[in-house]
Amino acid sequence: MFTLDELEAALDLVHAQVPPTPQIHWPQLGADLGAEVWVKHENAAPTGAFKVRGGVTLIDWLRRTHPDCPGIITATRGNHGQSQARAAVAAGLRAVVYVPHGNSVEKNAAMRAFGAELREHGPDFDTAREEAMRVAAAEGLYAVPPFHPELVRGVATYALELFRAAPPLDRVYVPIGCGSGICGVIAARDALGLATEIVGVVAEGAPGAALSFAAGHVVETGPAHTFADGLAVRVPVPEALAIYGAGAARVLTVSDDQIAAAIRALFSGIHAVAEGAGAAAYAGLLAEAEINRGKRLGVIVSGGNIDSPWMATLLSGGIPTPG
Repeated sequence: MFTLDELEAALDLVHAQVPPTPQIHWPQLGADLGAEVWVKHENAAPTGAFKVRGGVTLIDWLRRTHPDCPGIITATRGNHGQSQARAAVAAGLRAVVYVPHGNSVEKNAAMRAFGAELREHGPDFDTAREEAMRVAAAEGLYAVPPFHPELVRGVATYALELFRAAPPLDRVYVPIGCGSGICGVIAARDALGLATEIVGVVAEGAPGAALSFAAGHVVETGPAHTFADGLAVRVPVPEALAIYGAGAARVLTVSDDQIAAAIRALFSGIHAVAEGAGAAAYAGLLAEAEINRGKRLGVIVSGGNIDSPWMATLLSGGIPTPG
């Protein structure tokens, strides 16, 4: 997808605004598995999620290619919206962000704090996305889709950091929502010429990416029902599927119970706060415990933006009920 020079240029651009996040070998996580586990802590990014990187590169591209554009419009469950609002407003642009009704209260507050004009529409992400794309032209705003080459180039920088700082990894587990994260990891792996296996992870209640990977074409699903809101996508992105369909080894589904257990394990084991999507990759790693023995593994904790009441429910042994 990208040359190493193109990813290096993105890294320089991102690092001018976003500090590198740590990648840490945690023996606490690998002891019971008989494996070496490295965590890429994108939950430590300025917006609490990996998406912040794509905002930097997308808005830089927009200012160069659409210099008269007054702003952007997009849809999100929260992390993408924070990223786009942060970068757009810093560049002097307007940022309109659509979210579904019942979206995370704390993510909504964060987006408003970064300067987003927040609008609620529809019952889920895909409905909000359709509305945002529909009204973009009428408002004279650039419609930022959930998947764009510049978003992928930006988020690929976390994988470049990981692959260069950690020892050679046998396998990396990555959550899939709309797909920019896993495509960025594949892009960095390929640009560096590595043989690392990439495994995508989705929620059982939103299995579109896994079904599409297996079928070789986009498979839309019914309502996405999972508390891991970053994974709650009904309609996989075809452009993303073309990349992870060819570049990933497989795509796993994990239950909300498994994701909840992974959140608890990350908190009790290394005191890392992970949202549902952020812990899904670790849930996938645990689900493949047998084949992971003796391996050196990477796990992407993609974000830590979970509402406080939900985290309290999880830590007390329960599972939040999606709105």
